[in-house]
Amino acid sequence: MSRYLNPLYKDLIPYTPGEQPQNRKYIKLNTNESPYPPAPGVLDAVNREEAENLRLYSDPTVMPLKEALADRYDVRPENIFVGNGSDDCLNFAFMAFGADGAAFADITYGFYTVFASLHHVRADIKKLKEDYTLDPADYRGCGKAVFIANPNAPTGLSIPVSKIEEIAQSNAGHVVVIDEAYVDFGGESAVPFVKKHPNLLVVQTFSKSRSLAGARVGYAIGSEQVIADLETIRYSTNPYNINRISMAAAAAAVRDRAYYQANCRKIMAVRQYTKDALEKLGFRVLDSQANFLFAEHPDYSGKTMYEQLKERGILVRHLPGKRTDNFNRITIGTKEQMDALLKTVEEILNS
Repeated sequence: MSRYLNPLYKDLIPYTPGEQPQNRKYIKLNTNESPYPPAPGVLDAVNREEAENLRLYSDPTVMPLKEALADRYDVRPENIFVGNGSDDCLNFAFMAFGADGAAFADITYGFYTVFASLHHVRADIKKLKEDYTLDPADYRGCGKAVFIANPNAPTGLSIPVSKIEEIAQSNAGHVVVIDEAYVDFGGESAVPFVKKHPNLLVVQTFSKSRSLAGARVGYAIGSEQVIADLETIRYSTNPYNINRISMAAAAAAVRDRAYYQANCRKIMAVRQYTKDALEKLGFRVLDSQANFLFAEHPDYSGKTMYEQLKERGILVRHLPGKRTDNFNRITIGTKEQMDALLKTVEEILNS
């Protein structure tokens, strides 16, 4: 770092994104992207006319997309916040609601720790149980903002929304943020409880189930007052945070719900197929409700498996850490991609 950096950030450890290699073609199972293209309606919306209009600023109210999302979730546009990816929503939530600290799991989305450090929010890190499940009792009445990924990443495990409601009820003085990036792959959404609990904020994304990772669009659903807080921060940083093409693509994706639901069903079926096959090869695989699997082999280190797969042209995500080092997170691709993974894994184990 330079000598000019604000001392507030000298100890900041940034988030490490998944590899996006440009020098070689891989079977890419490391960043939880969808193996399927966006819906036909999205491709129609991203057209020449929209490209020509890039000379104009985008709509800072993001109203066309807010209205589409409001109709989808039976809320008002005032209950919707749209961010540059769900990371934007989470970042602003740490800024807005972390004055008394933030509680989150020790094994969860890595950006939570980064956001807490960036905004000098005191982190109250709750240890997952030995089986990697989250204990809701750890968050009841904790006296600070709560951030829970449900389903969790990288484990893929989830808790019932009834437990989330208990957490929200017991923390009435603080915002409870539920990060539902992977909810469309078998999870249960807390969105219906937003009307009942004004401190509940549910964050979702277009990156996973809606095949728009490159468009960078996420959103949050909450009470009008909580959304207004997020909007205050957005208008104080970057009111044009969603570009015109991404906005058009996302609004079209909301309308093409049936297409994405069909893709999710295919991913879930391939997930089960892959889980069964890995278990036959001796792996321990957690019971994921996301578009990835978290797997370890008792006789083969996670790092070595990751390195051996990469050498053979397959990328998975290895997450170093005391309780995760033997695991790899494996994105669910097409059946053909997963068959290639399984064949390569078997070859590595036999060698």
